[in-house]
Amino acid sequence: MVGYDAKADVRSNSKLEVAVAGSVSGFVTRALISPLDVIKIRFQLQIERLSPSDPNAKYHGIFQAAKQILQEEGPRAFWKGHVPAQILSIGYGAVQFLAFEELTELLYRANLYQTHQFSAHFVCGGLSAGTATLTVHPVDVLRTRLAAQGEPKIYNNLREAIRTMYKTEGPFVFYKGLTPTVIAIFPYAGLQFSCYRSLKRAYDWLIPPDGKQTGNLKNLLCGCGSGVISKTLTYPLDLFKKRLQVGGFEHARSAFGQVRSYRGLLDLIQQVLQEEGTRGFFKGLTPSLMKAALSTGFMFFWYELFCNLFHCIRREDR
Repeated sequence: MVGYDAKADVRSNSKLEVAVAGSVSGFVTRALISPLDVIKIRFQLQIERLSPSDPNAKYHGIFQAAKQILQEEGPRAFWKGHVPAQILSIGYGAVQFLAFEELTELLYRANLYQTHQFSAHFVCGGLSAGTATLTVHPVDVLRTRLAAQGEPKIYNNLREAIRTMYKTEGPFVFYKGLTPTVIAIFPYAGLQFSCYRSLKRAYDWLIPPDGKQTGNLKNLLCGCGSGVISKTLTYPLDLFKKRLQVGGFEHARSAFGQVRSYRGLLDLIQQVLQEEGTRGFFKGLTPSLMKAALSTGFMFFWYELFCNLFHCIRREDR
């Protein structure tokens, strides 16, 4: 079970076990969904319409983009920026789940948890994700830069990217896109955790437990559903974040089509609305929903699996 539950025996997981389960969950999930993440970022950064009717559009569909990236950059391109992405996922997963478990326990002891579980999971999910975001945001910027660049590469490895970005753009470059990230992450993660719990209850109502071991499938399906709901409702802010993170990096994207410079979040929103219309706010939504479904589903699946595994190991040692 994700979140504090005084009646559940599995809640005896230690803080270290919770952090490790969160880290492993993030690691495995990132490795599996990296290709979709690269395609999503390419879509989000493209100014031209994602349509084959636009002759200037480099990408216009998931399969077309995957084929073109494979032909032009090779299979390793689908894992561009994977090292910082894994650092991001491992650190983010540990901080997020540890903070979430601590916050839900705090609300329980304050007698604010049991009667307001949906809102408790929403608030605790948002706060835990906000904490994790502030911790690992510089790595997210590095991941976006490495995944967004074409060939020839501007940065050949993570160390070169850090050194070059710091030298040419200063220390604040590692916090580009932080405003829309913080604004978006609270409702996104809040909905992830609250919808996950609600979907699990709905699942038990539709398919009452019959003693069979179907918990892992339930965790995966409910995680996928919560990922789709939360991503759909908060998607434009994710696009804004990606566009701001590659600011000052336009020369590396000339081969992908038009590039734009933005003076800030409000200027970005205005330019997207004027040039790309309201549909521009949802560029890359399809691969993003696929990624959100898989990543959130796997995130909760692996987290609960490893928490239960740790619990079983300790029970056998007693």
